[in-house]
Amino acid sequence: MRIGIISDTHGLLRPEVAARFAGVHHVIHAGDIGRPEVISGLSKIAPVTAIRGNIDRAAWAAEYPHTALVTIAGRSIYVLHDLKELGLDPAAAGIDVVVSGHSHRPKIETVGGVVYLNPGSAGPRRFSLPIALATLELTGDAIRPCIHEMARIAPGR
Repeated sequence: MRIGIISDTHGLLRPEVAARFAGVHHVIHAGDIGRPEVISGLSKIAPVTAIRGNIDRAAWAAEYPHTALVTIAGRSIYVLHDLKELGLDPAAAGIDVVVSGHSHRPKIETVGGVVYLNPGSAGPRRFSLPIALATLELTGDAIRPCIHEMARIAPGR
């Protein structure tokens, strides 16, 4: 099963996202959505699990939780916006993957058998950080995360 992982869109859903997420079975948005239209657009690709981030303060964002725990293909995925706010031991809780955003820095790390995945930011460019998202392949015996940097895009877009 293939999952699209995105974060920090800040109200911008790039057309490239649909192409990169073609064929995914589920999409996870790790906060800083920015506008409800982002989730509407993602839901045209696949079912969406989304949480709110620190910029998601408008009335529309109240329907999104601060964290989510979702089970997909028998794997437990915990989603939060800022990894610094992780208030549990994922390994002890039986969590396979922790998805976070906030830093705008894409990163994959495995600690204590738990995969930590930050897809980076798919929204407007910040500083010299890449515009990125991720996919997560779940099979019976493997978890394969992959960061995808988007092609060169004009600054500010």
